[in-house]
Amino acid sequence: MINTELRCKTCRREGKKLFLKGERCSTSKCALVKRKYPPGMHGPKGYPRLSDYGRQLRAKQQLRKSYGISEKQLVNYYTKAKSMKGNTEEIFLSLLEKRLDNVVFRAGFANSRKKARQLIGHGNILVNSRRVDIPSYLVKVGDEIKPKPKKNILQQVEEQLTQNQGNKNLIPSWVSLDFKKAEIKVLKEVFSEDLPQEFEIEMIIGYYSR
Repeated sequence: MINTELRCKTCRREGKKLFLKGERCSTSKCALVKRKYPPGMHGPKGYPRLSDYGRQLRAKQQLRKSYGISEKQLVNYYTKAKSMKGNTEEIFLSLLEKRLDNVVFRAGFANSRKKARQLIGHGNILVNSRRVDIPSYLVKVGDEIKPKPKKNILQQVEEQLTQNQGNKNLIPSWVSLDFKKAEIKVLKEVFSEDLPQEFEIEMIIGYYSR
């Protein structure tokens, strides 16, 4: 059994909501709302002052834990972004945003990226009517994403969509959601104005550029 309290401690350690427990993170039950200080035996000491390196490291850790990926994966995304033409910071974050697990989460099929990865890993998500069980699959313009046409899976997704109706701001502008059909469609490429603003990408690129 997974100890979900560890996810709350992760947010408290980072000093930032990473939305690792879905809708609970948006309520007054959020551990960071109740205890806005790092976990540990010494109580509410507050957060230490960080050096430039420390701030870069913290920004990188917040991004990695938020998307739920390994250090190796994050390095690979940075390397790929650096090799592509354009703004490395924007390309780097757009690659993370285009991950299938992130799209499934943001569209409301699951209440966290972890749950989205489980849904995908168990073969319950179709992309262009074909099963894709790789959470890191990068979606493309024109892709149509929907749950497997199995009664219990459809019911699970529909219930989650209903719960998430109040969080429509999570749905990125570059995709559309057909609520009735429970279908996501990728409308366009991810541009700078479509990227989330809560991450200090400049700090992260600085960390990897050392």
